[in-house]
Amino acid sequence: MNSLAAASPLRNLASIVGFMLVVVALSTGAYMHAGWSFDDAIYMVLLTVFTVGYGEVHPIVTPYLHAVTIGTIMLGCTGMILLTSVLVQALTAIQIQQLLGGNRVKNDIGKLKDHVIICGFGRIGVMLARELATSRSPFVILERGDRRVAEARELGYLCLQGDATDEGPLIEAGIARARILATVLPDDAANVFITLSARSLNPELQIIARGEAPTTESKLLHAGADKVVLPTHIGAERIAEMILFPETARFIRGSERMQDFEKVLRDLGLEIEVVIARKGSAAVGASIADFESRGHGAFFVVQLDRDGGGETITRPTGDLVIGAGDGLVVVGRAGVELSAVMSAPAAPVRAGRSTY
Repeated sequence: MNSLAAASPLRNLASIVGFMLVVVALSTGAYMHAGWSFDDAIYMVLLTVFTVGYGEVHPIVTPYLHAVTIGTIMLGCTGMILLTSVLVQALTAIQIQQLLGGNRVKNDIGKLKDHVIICGFGRIGVMLARELATSRSPFVILERGDRRVAEARELGYLCLQGDATDEGPLIEAGIARARILATVLPDDAANVFITLSARSLNPELQIIARGEAPTTESKLLHAGADKVVLPTHIGAERIAEMILFPETARFIRGSERMQDFEKVLRDLGLEIEVVIARKGSAAVGASIADFESRGHGAFFVVQLDRDGGGETITRPTGDLVIGAGDGLVVVGRAGVELSAVMSAPAAPVRAGRSTY
């Protein structure tokens, strides 16, 4: 009993449940051994264990049945008492832990000053928190999802559960004392709203906002953001600096450096792909700017290889015309079917949620 008391409430609960299952199984088997059916045996055991007292299913007249019933009463009723007490203990412990944990988080946030507030613990939020933790910069994460809050706290990060679009959680996160707010949700409308709220709560705050569509950048700046980060643009610019090679496909799949960088892109929700402008597709004869405009910011061309192993053009200008058989290195958001766009006829093509 001392070992059970020393164990965690949840382990105690699992042990008692296991004990009760064994008692029920053994008692049911004992009644069936006396010639009872399974239905009658399990019914009798449950009536006895839960002390309902509706009466015996069959007369208890033999010494064997007396022994089985007495054993079921003693072990089953004792087990139910223990199960009830351990269940109450476990629920109470969980509530106390949540209460103390919530108070501890609020106390720790109350001690922060000149810290960073990260709104959202998705792919970019995880990467940002990791970098800040490595540099020992104080920060607090504001996330509304239960699973992601649990993940952040398991990593040892200071995380407050709440909706960043509401002013209350922002105030609890210490926005009045914060130095920087980074809103990195994959929702442009939410990022705009958070930016507006944060700017009104702290006019001196530096706000860095994430934008998915290029058209959102001006809205975020108008709402009060100091800087706007477009992950797709960042990926395109960085990859263009790294790709200086003639055999595009072989380099992208074979270079260890590029494989590491592809992993970084995937963490940002981006992908790099090599596609061919087939003869007869809508891409042939179109300029780079026209081709990119079909994606509404979903992808960008960072390199063009002329057909036949000819010229390799990094950072192609918008007026460069795509020829038949040309290979394009494209960086875009995950889930965009670039091959469908490249092989499409002149008519508009549906790719994911976008029409090209």
